[in-house]
Amino acid sequence: MKLSRRTILQGVGALPFAAASFGIDASAETEPLAAAPEVPPILFVHGNGDYDALWMTTMWRMESNGVARERMLAINFTDPLARSDDKVEQANRSSTEDQRRELAAAIAELKRRAGAARVALVGSSRGGYAIRNVIKKGGADDVSHAVLCGTPNHGVFATDDQPGSEFNGRGPFLRGLNEGESEVTPGPAFLTLRSDGMDKYAQPDGRFIGKPGVPTGITAEGPELKGATNLVLGALDHREVAFHPRAFREIYKFIAGREPARIAIAPEQRVRLSGLVTGTPGGVPTNRPVAGATVEIFRVDPETGERMGNAVHSSKTAADGRWGPAQVDPAWSLEFVLTSPDAPTTHIYRSPFPRSSDVVDLRAARPLGPADKDAGAVVIMSRPRGYFGLPRDVVLLDGKEPADVKPGVPTDSAAILRLPAADVGRNIVAQFGEERIVARAWPAAENRIAIAELTY
Repeated sequence: MKLSRRTILQGVGALPFAAASFGIDASAETEPLAAAPEVPPILFVHGNGDYDALWMTTMWRMESNGVARERMLAINFTDPLARSDDKVEQANRSSTEDQRRELAAAIAELKRRAGAARVALVGSSRGGYAIRNVIKKGGADDVSHAVLCGTPNHGVFATDDQPGSEFNGRGPFLRGLNEGESEVTPGPAFLTLRSDGMDKYAQPDGRFIGKPGVPTGITAEGPELKGATNLVLGALDHREVAFHPRAFREIYKFIAGREPARIAIAPEQRVRLSGLVTGTPGGVPTNRPVAGATVEIFRVDPETGERMGNAVHSSKTAADGRWGPAQVDPAWSLEFVLTSPDAPTTHIYRSPFPRSSDVVDLRAARPLGPADKDAGAVVIMSRPRGYFGLPRDVVLLDGKEPADVKPGVPTDSAAILRLPAADVGRNIVAQFGEERIVARAWPAAENRIAIAELTY
């Protein structure tokens, strides 16, 4: 077992990006990727309310270092959102035991598929709870490495309130995981990755969980574990400690035992995309498939967001909720149009996809509500793999810093722009760092919402 050590790793901005932006290595486009010396199969585990697609860029970077696509799997928990009380049933939400069972089944499937005795597990946030739980309850022999990224291992809070919450460091779930002199189960090698004070779920004040001025009993060191290798990744936020290129480097190095040959993503010449359409029954985000949804894909002009010709793909989901596959060029900017039952028609604008992926999951935008009643159009800027940090980041929506993004510790992953009727049809620029997406403002009167979804 690795001895615990606490290392502060700064220089977050000094990353070897290429191809103008996003860490895409254009020079590698025609180079065959060398097969990596044997790395255990890797199973990626998402966090609370999330989905497998968040690991897409990490999987691309793994592939760019020779890890075969078929030796990786990203789980999609059926009901990804935690219960308020772990022991009390709640519609479309999961208990810690629900997640343990689903993860154990996914481990068995990846072992079977790869013909391997053990797999490496990589989890973001709540996903680390499922990893620790499955290892502690008899799964240690199936796991070679456990990487916990931003997992609140000692709770989001540690108080006498909400004793049944799995996020309470004083609750039975976390006390059970953390009991003993060492907080890790013998066998697998454990690594924790955390932020240096920029994780909203590792804060001493409760303002980020709706209790300003109330001590949480938690510090920035909350994700660390006695008995693990504990690394601090500088000013990354709660999600970036899992999905940022800086996090990828540490994940790969820990599992493979060597530095990655490249951080940048090596593009493919032919890109095939597919994924799952999911829904929000009762307003709760789930990974339950939606049947009868239509997915259309258009190539758009990256400077204007205007469509370039007819749809390059159109399909309708069956009971399994799957759409695709669609073949696109790795240089194309894209508009996905999702028409899902009982939901707004959602126009999702995306940067080019440099590599193929079968986890391009789509979920319709939330319904138009009272706050939108006077809007001619609604455009949402979304960053699923991280938060918007001001003044840390360049964040511009229609040429201005969004008013609904709070400064300081990054807490917001979406910004909303409501436009007057006169602006319907106008092109809207969403800019985060070097990633720039141009969307179109669609009429809210037709129950349409546009999303500029950032990939990086």
